[in-house]
Amino acid sequence: MKELGRIIDLPKIIDPRGNLTVADGIRNLPFEIKRVYWTYDIPAGESRGGHAHKDCKELIIAVSGSFDVTLDNGRERATFHLNHPYQGLYVDTGIWRTLDDFSSGAVCLVLASELFDEEDYVRDYDEFIESVR
Repeated sequence: MKELGRIIDLPKIIDPRGNLTVADGIRNLPFEIKRVYWTYDIPAGESRGGHAHKDCKELIIAVSGSFDVTLDNGRERATFHLNHPYQGLYVDTGIWRTLDDFSSGAVCLVLASELFDEEDYVRDYDEFIESVR
């Protein structure tokens, strides 16, 4: 059974002028980064995600504000509250994810192991459950 996810602490370089964090696909991520995207201006009460990936692995980071990520491997669920820009939630392939409870001004940054490919998505939850059993 796939791990539901894990928090990865990224390097935090403390500087009185402002801190810096780096995500290096070679040194501190379990994949090479091929795509970067972010969501923002999410209206109150809205959700994002609602899918799984067949091949793409992701690191989800709350670069501003906070939100919850619920992961489901077909047998168990876990919810992670993201609110530190120096931490990312690693999500492996074959894990259903839903993002919700976004704070005002939240920005969700996603580092992905693959380029966008609609064929990589499983968008129907019943189909997802069938695929993991």
